[in-house]
Amino acid sequence: MSAAEANAARPLDALIIGGGHNGLVCAYDLARAGWRVRVLERRGVVGGAAVTEEFHPGFRNSVASYTVSLLHPQIIRDMQLHERGLRIVERPISNFLPLDDGRFLKLGAGLARTQAEFAKFSARDAARLPDYYAALERIAEVMRLLAVEQPPHLDGRLRDWLRLARHAWKLRGLELGAKQDLLNLFAQSARSFLDRWFEAAPVKAAFGFDSIVGNFASPDHPGSAYVLLHHVFGEVNGNKGSWGHAIGGMGAITQAMQRACVEAGVDIRVNAPVRRVHIDNGRAVALETEDGSLHRARCIVANVNPALLFNQLIDRADVPAAFGERLRNYRNGSGTFRMNVALSELPRFEALPQAGEHHQSGIVIAPSLDYMDRAYVDARRDGWSAAPIVEMLIPSTVDDTLAPPGAHVASLFCQQFAPQLPDGRSWDALREQVADHIIDTVTRYAPNFRAAVVGRQILSPLDLERTFGLVSGDIMHGHMSLDQLWAARPTLGYGSYGTAIAGLFLCGAGTHPGGGVSGLPGRNAARAVRAARLGRHAG
Repeated sequence: MSAAEANAARPLDALIIGGGHNGLVCAYDLARAGWRVRVLERRGVVGGAAVTEEFHPGFRNSVASYTVSLLHPQIIRDMQLHERGLRIVERPISNFLPLDDGRFLKLGAGLARTQAEFAKFSARDAARLPDYYAALERIAEVMRLLAVEQPPHLDGRLRDWLRLARHAWKLRGLELGAKQDLLNLFAQSARSFLDRWFEAAPVKAAFGFDSIVGNFASPDHPGSAYVLLHHVFGEVNGNKGSWGHAIGGMGAITQAMQRACVEAGVDIRVNAPVRRVHIDNGRAVALETEDGSLHRARCIVANVNPALLFNQLIDRADVPAAFGERLRNYRNGSGTFRMNVALSELPRFEALPQAGEHHQSGIVIAPSLDYMDRAYVDARRDGWSAAPIVEMLIPSTVDDTLAPPGAHVASLFCQQFAPQLPDGRSWDALREQVADHIIDTVTRYAPNFRAAVVGRQILSPLDLERTFGLVSGDIMHGHMSLDQLWAARPTLGYGSYGTAIAGLFLCGAGTHPGGGVSGLPGRNAARAVRAARLGRHAG
C-alpha cells in the first residue's frame, strides 16, 4: 500500500454532521490546527439555514436566516471572510413600526434621532432612552465576553470550578444596579422589564419585539426579557447593536466560509445525509450516510439540533438512559413562519407612503406588547394569530443582485405560529391559507402590497424542519430559556460541547451561546474538541 493509500484508509480526525455556518466554523478551526476534517451535508449546498437561493424566476433571497448582526468579528477576521468576498452593509435605521392610528416610529440612526422619534409619543421616554441604552450595553458587554467562553461542565472537577470562577469574575465588575438589571433580564418578562423604563406603547413595542423573535412566548412570560438581551449582542462593521445585510444574501457568508474551509483542507461533501451515528463500546466511531457509505473518525461533531441527533440518528440503546431522557425532554419550537416574496414594486405604507430609508430597515408589524400577547394566545389556541406579528426586510433596496431592475424581494419573518397545530391538522394543508393571511396583514398597513406580490416561497414550521432540520421549526435549535442556556444548553452537565457519549460533540446553536448566525458555538466547540484530544476534560 502506498503512503497516499495508507493515509486515505486511516480514520479522519473529525467528522462534522451538517454544513451550516457553525459546522463550517468548527471544521475550519480544526483544519487550521492540522486536523483531517470532513463535513457531511444533507442538502446540495452548504450553509444550513443561511443560504441564498432563487425562489421565483429572476428573484433570489436569503431563504431562512435573513439578517446580519450576531456574526462574531473575530470569526470574520480569522476566516478572512471580507477578503473572500463578503460585504455587509448596515441598515440606515434599525426598525420602522407602522402603527394602527396612521403614525409611525423609527428606531436607530443615532441617539438623537431615536429620542426625537420617541418624543412624538412621550417626552419622558425620550429622556430615559440614554440610560436604557447604557444599562443594556453594560450587561451586553459582559455577555459578549461570556459568549466566547466554554461554559463549565459543573461536575465538581477543579478545572470546571476555575472556569466557573472566571465567568463569575467577568460579572464582578458590574455595579450593583447593573447586576440587578442582569437578574431582571434573566427572570422577568419583557413587559415587566420595559415597564420600568418606558410608558408609551409604541416605544415598548419597538424594544419588546426582540423578546419574541424566535421565541414562542408572550412578552408577558417570565424569561422573555433575556431574548430581548440576546438580540443586542451583535455588531455590524464595528458598530455595536447594529443590523445589516450581506450583499448576495446570507448565502454570501457561508459561501465565503466554504472557500475558507476548502483552502484549509476540509473535505466537504454535499448530498450526503447522515443516517446513523455508529457507537462502539460507548464511543462514537463512524457515520453512516443514506447511500450506505461508512465514514470513520476519531471524533464526531454534530452541527444539528441536539434532539435530532439523539432522537433520530443514534439508537436509543446506545445513549445512557438519564442523558437520553433529558434530551427527549429538550424543548423546541420557536413559533416561526417564514416567507419570501417577489414584488413588482415597493410597498407603500399608509403611515409613510414615499420610498425612503424605512424600506431599508426592519419593518415591524407589531404595534404594541398587547398585540404580541394576543398573537401568542391565538397561536396557542388556534395554531396561528388573527393578527400576526410580521417583520419584513426588503434587501433588494440595498442589493441589486437579488431582483430584476425595478422589482424587489422581501423577507417576511413571522412569529407566533404553533409548531404543532391543534386537532391533528397539518401545516401542509393550511400553509397557503396562512400565507394569504400574512399577506393580508401586511396589506392592512401597505394597501398595494397584495397586488405587488408576483411570487412567493412558503416555509411553515414543518417546512423548516423538513428542509433545514430545524426540529419543530425552531430557528434557535432549542428554546432560549434559563433552563436551556449557558452551562445547561442543551442540558445541565453537558453545556461544554461534549455529550454522554465519548468522542461525540455538539457545535450547533443548541449549545452556548445559542441561536443566531454568530458562529460562536462552532468556534467554542472546536476549542473544546481540541482540548479533549490533549486529554483535558471537555465533556
